[in-house]
Amino acid sequence: METIYRLIDFILPFEWLSYNFMKNAFISILIITPLFGLTGTMIVNNSMAFFSDALGHSALTGIALGVILGISNTNISMIIFAILFAYLLNMINSKNMVSTDTVISVFSSFSMAIGLVILSRNGNFTKYSNLLIGDILNISPNEIIYLIIIFIITLLFWYISFNKLLSISVNKSLAKSKNVNIKLIENIFTILIAIIVMLSIKWVGILIINALLILPAASSRNISINMREYHLFAILISVFSGISGLVLSYYINTATGPTIVIIASIIFFITFMFNITSVKKQNK
Repeated sequence: METIYRLIDFILPFEWLSYNFMKNAFISILIITPLFGLTGTMIVNNSMAFFSDALGHSALTGIALGVILGISNTNISMIIFAILFAYLLNMINSKNMVSTDTVISVFSSFSMAIGLVILSRNGNFTKYSNLLIGDILNISPNEIIYLIIIFIITLLFWYISFNKLLSISVNKSLAKSKNVNIKLIENIFTILIAIIVMLSIKWVGILIINALLILPAASSRNISINMREYHLFAILISVFSGISGLVLSYYINTATGPTIVIIASIIFFITFMFNITSVKKQNK
């Protein structure tokens, strides 16, 4: 990492990057935000906002199970539980139930409540409370490596399965007629989201991770005219929100995650107004 630190100092000689913990946060944001921008587009396309939010809430139960089973690395218990939870939610979603969002919301609330009950026994929840808003400034070089690995895996999956994912999001019947294994692709995608969410939850926060997945994609949708622009703008908006939020939080001494969400929200409102204005002009 020392080589990367020196490279950052040479290319970006800014005062806020003079500390190693800020460099680690900066590197992790350059990895996390493109991931969120990329996967968020398909989450928005497939109306899976409830799904990703439920996954975030399930993190507490994953940690609680790790505590009960004596697993020292909570990432392992979180990921295992999240994969099972994601598979269960995907099964519910595939049933085309009228109240799917209600069922998912109930599962989400139930899962979070179980985690809170277990972790709050004997007043021990204070050491887990930072998970609610996250703290990207505490990310370590080893944890950055985990993010790099999942980033590479996500890019490979996107390269291989993008057209299949897109056809599923547009029309499942059409995708099926083209011999797309819908269940397999959806399960792999949901498992990938689960792993990304769980690896990012400590640094982003349970309460706001869904916002960071949804907002860049929703903003991009407001201003994009084709699929290429949709993905490109989502990634750019996500990266811009992440970096500017990190810098702003450093100078005004606020939590990084919520600051990033505020910036992403402002961008969404700007693009939303732009979209409304464009539609009005077209209707005249």
